[in-house]
Amino acid sequence: MLDLRLIRRDPDAVRAALARRSPAYAERIDDVVDLDAAWREATASAERMRAEQKAASEGIAAAKQAGEDASAAIARMRDVSAQVKALGDRAREADEHLQAVLLGLPNLPDETAADDDEVIREVGEAGATGADHLELAGERIDMERAARVSGARFAYLRGDLVLLEFALVRWALDKLLGYGFEPVIPPVLVREDALLGTGFLPDTEQQIYHLPEDDLYLTGTSEVALASLHAGEILDEVPLRYAGFSSCFRREAGAAGKDTRGIFRVHQFDKVEMFSFVAPDESRDEHERLLAIEEEILRELEIPYRVVNIGVEELGSSAAKKYDCEAWMPGQARYREVTSTSNTTDYQARRLQIRFRAGEGERPEVVHTLNGTAVTWRHMIALLENGQRDDGSVALPGVLTDYGVPATLPAPTARR
Repeated sequence: MLDLRLIRRDPDAVRAALARRSPAYAERIDDVVDLDAAWREATASAERMRAEQKAASEGIAAAKQAGEDASAAIARMRDVSAQVKALGDRAREADEHLQAVLLGLPNLPDETAADDDEVIREVGEAGATGADHLELAGERIDMERAARVSGARFAYLRGDLVLLEFALVRWALDKLLGYGFEPVIPPVLVREDALLGTGFLPDTEQQIYHLPEDDLYLTGTSEVALASLHAGEILDEVPLRYAGFSSCFRREAGAAGKDTRGIFRVHQFDKVEMFSFVAPDESRDEHERLLAIEEEILRELEIPYRVVNIGVEELGSSAAKKYDCEAWMPGQARYREVTSTSNTTDYQARRLQIRFRAGEGERPEVVHTLNGTAVTWRHMIALLENGQRDDGSVALPGVLTDYGVPATLPAPTARR
């Protein structure tokens, strides 16, 4: 949620920043200013009338004590009480409308966020073409049987591919432990407040599985639960860094074409997510830190990739700036996103009411939050396609062989 004090202080600057996303967002700042003025006026008037209410009450008590007629003071008291109630109702109504408008506004884009997607660098030898991951995996990715059980865009991972995922996850977690991240297995079912707090509602409602009977939602990323880990708290120290492993669930409404082949875009997948709580003056550096870790993982896995500074129109509602790492996929002969990392500044923390105290006796400040993908199923796609050999086998990078997988995955066997 945007800082209302910033809007009051410099509405023109906020309009200009939001206009980079869409003129429609900038126009809503007028509504914010008007509703805020109405709320403050009604609140101030109600406070003044409460003072009159108190004086009238004291006048009634004094008149009765003196044995005088208090009917006029009582009538005045009733009139003032009615005005206080009306002003209170007006203030609540203005505040409800104000909060609804603020809830629908995205974060202000960082000044260094690109206007359009901007490729920053390319790393590794891209350009190779070949079989896609589904051909290379064979029965180890079983979409057909999964479709019979669960419907389209679900998969059974089997055999060597299961061991590859566990090796990838454990290797990534060990790496993140070395960078000061605490491993977490978070809940994957969350309440609406957690999704509202992280900006996934109302922004991506069409992508989220909802269980109405329990009023719970399946999360599309452990970012939701990790951000909410400290909801309503004042932290004693920052930074705090977490590495969450979980299954993720996305309806992926509207996706079509090659994205629906194999496990590139499925309704259920596993992911290790990085999440940081930091002081405001550290969030830009932390964003670069998360990106550096994502790149280190791709380099050590020997996956060619490029880094893209995502254009402001493509940012999610909570992100002020976002980098994508896109791996070269020989099966599609193009770069495809495998990781992203976003600086959400104070947007999520303000909604979730997460603050920190910079020092003893200091006034609490709103923290900044950031997220970034460590590893996911898309890394396995890139490993299969970039490691493929002419005989259909796949060479795996040396960093994974200490985690229970062979240096080479055999070519797929005939379907059973």
